[in-house]
Amino acid sequence: MALFVFNSASKMVSSPFVILHCILICVTLHCNHLAEAKMNPRPNIVLILTDDLDVSIGGMIPLVKTKKLIGDAGITFTNTFVASPLCCPSRASILMGKYPHNHHVVNNTLEGNCSSTAWQKTQEPETFPAFLQKHGIYQTFFAGKYLNEYGNKKAGGVEHVPPGWDHWFALERNSKYYNYTLSVNGRAQRHGQNYSEDYLTDVLANISIDFLENKSNRRPFFMMVSTPAPHSPWTAAPQYESNFPNIKAPRDPNFNVHGKDKHWLIRQAKTPMTNSSINATLMICSTRWRTLLSIDDLVEKVVRKLEVRGELSNTYVIFTSDNGYHTGQFSLPMDKRQLYEFDIRVPLLVRGPNIKPNQTSPLLIANVDLGPTILDIAGYSVNETQMDGMSFLPIMTGKGNSSTWRSDVLVEYEGEGSNVPDPTCPLLGPGVSECFPDCVCEDSYNNTYACVRTVAQAANLQYCEFDDNEVFVEVYNLTADPFQLSNIAKSIDQEVLEKMNHRLMMLQSCSGQSCRTPGIYDSQSVLP
Repeated sequence: MALFVFNSASKMVSSPFVILHCILICVTLHCNHLAEAKMNPRPNIVLILTDDLDVSIGGMIPLVKTKKLIGDAGITFTNTFVASPLCCPSRASILMGKYPHNHHVVNNTLEGNCSSTAWQKTQEPETFPAFLQKHGIYQTFFAGKYLNEYGNKKAGGVEHVPPGWDHWFALERNSKYYNYTLSVNGRAQRHGQNYSEDYLTDVLANISIDFLENKSNRRPFFMMVSTPAPHSPWTAAPQYESNFPNIKAPRDPNFNVHGKDKHWLIRQAKTPMTNSSINATLMICSTRWRTLLSIDDLVEKVVRKLEVRGELSNTYVIFTSDNGYHTGQFSLPMDKRQLYEFDIRVPLLVRGPNIKPNQTSPLLIANVDLGPTILDIAGYSVNETQMDGMSFLPIMTGKGNSSTWRSDVLVEYEGEGSNVPDPTCPLLGPGVSECFPDCVCEDSYNNTYACVRTVAQAANLQYCEFDDNEVFVEVYNLTADPFQLSNIAKSIDQEVLEKMNHRLMMLQSCSGQSCRTPGIYDSQSVLP
């Protein structure tokens, strides 16, 4: 039977038989998709990783579709923390399921082991995507920002494709929106500044949809999409450039407040902030939010495509960030890197098989748990690896015992400074970095710290020690002081202080299973 008939003017027209035939083809294709999806008993996994998305100062507000399609359809974790509040160390923790003292990435430079040749040889083969690929069941896909120094010619350039990835579309170096280079399976693909062809968040969405349409339907897949937004330079898509015209920077109690009892780096911030600094926080907040609207579109496109293909019900979709952000908190103009909630707390939303909708969990999650959880979803045990984190899959599906869940996690950061004084702030001397025109600096060599972040029924605490000449200590009771205004290190019970110190030392030297031992506020531990 001919599919099409022609009229006397040689124009193609459809017959009733053709229409019926087309309907049958569509139904057959849809049934094939469903049948092939059922052939994959193991679930698919999508990880969407944003860049510098806070949760403490309103970062999730613009993401209306994301909250509806992932959070409302599944579970939102309200106490999720990063192992380090800086891009490269945090991303290494996600990929490896390890704390920084075990994966050895300390900052965003090659010298700090960010995608260095040494890290590529010793650590990169142990990432959870490499584990998935090695076992040969999952097909793997990556698109977006990988590690800040990825693509550096001193470390293999864009020709280097890390182990673990069957399909590789990685951004060279740090976040951009236009005028960037992608490594497409090891070949450089250069992009300009044409919105329809080059706007990176949209490019990542299109690449992801292409993968979903063309992948094998006989194998489950793991897909990681890592967006540039809302990282600087905060370039919004043209259709969103005028959104949020009257937004104001969040004015929580710690905004434009002097951190009088904190580490010297926080104390050096000028309070009250200058008008120019306050105006800058207003601009930053609105421009960050505008970039998030394209992420919202990306999430919608991916979820809808999974739905159309009949794969959504068998797919876990995870949404999170590599670190938080601040804009004027404790009079610090803008950055991350600090030990406070606005920098270390991140969003975590998950939907998927056997996760009931509209759930909220206060249980303590760290980004070192993402790798173990993804492996658990894929049918593997964290005990088959050297990972420090633990799977929260049982918590999501209602099979875990929340009363015995861990009560503390470790946060580590190694400060960076310059060997010479900042030319705009010579009086500060050497050792500082990330300085602003009014000589407020966001980092220094001795801004090196480690913290125990505790969330338990009996306590909501943060205990931090600095590696400096003072061995400066900061302690916060987040129940009584959620904005961390008062450092209680000198007034807290000495026994509690000593136990927190011992726990911190233990976590700083932990590895694998020992990182998952009960904290001092766990139900199986003796409370102070």
